[in-house]
Amino acid sequence: MSSSPPIPPLDGICELALETADRRGLETFYTAVLGFRVLSRDHDRTWLACGPRARLGLWDPGEKEFGDEGGRHVHFAFSAAPGTLDVLARRLETLGIEHRGPLEHDGGDRSLYVEDPAGNVVEFWDFFVRGRTVTALERASAERPALQPVNA
Repeated sequence: MSSSPPIPPLDGICELALETADRRGLETFYTAVLGFRVLSRDHDRTWLACGPRARLGLWDPGEKEFGDEGGRHVHFAFSAAPGTLDVLARRLETLGIEHRGPLEHDGGDRSLYVEDPAGNVVEFWDFFVRGRTVTALERASAERPALQPVNA
């Protein structure tokens, strides 16, 4: 029986791309409502910074260079620091945007859910930062440089 190589440690999601027929509308939602920063715009996609080492792609429908093509997903989540969910909930209420939460889960972590204008369910979750000890790998990951905007 052969031994397989060790599984390398991963830092988490570095990018997520959403297909949309209204790229400008989604860009406005993620920048104006959630404060994401535009990293770049191209003829068929926009990239937004959504954390120090992660980006969100907003793509027009159609096949892309690596055969990527959009589809329906269940939901996705952004990491949030404790306390920020309440601030985000107040902001969404002030803007008249429907949301659920913050809702507390078993273990004390909490989530807030909102639909973006394209109907994607977006979760904000404080799981990774609530009451956990930071591991050496997480500490090393946090020390890496943040994404820098280009062509904004």
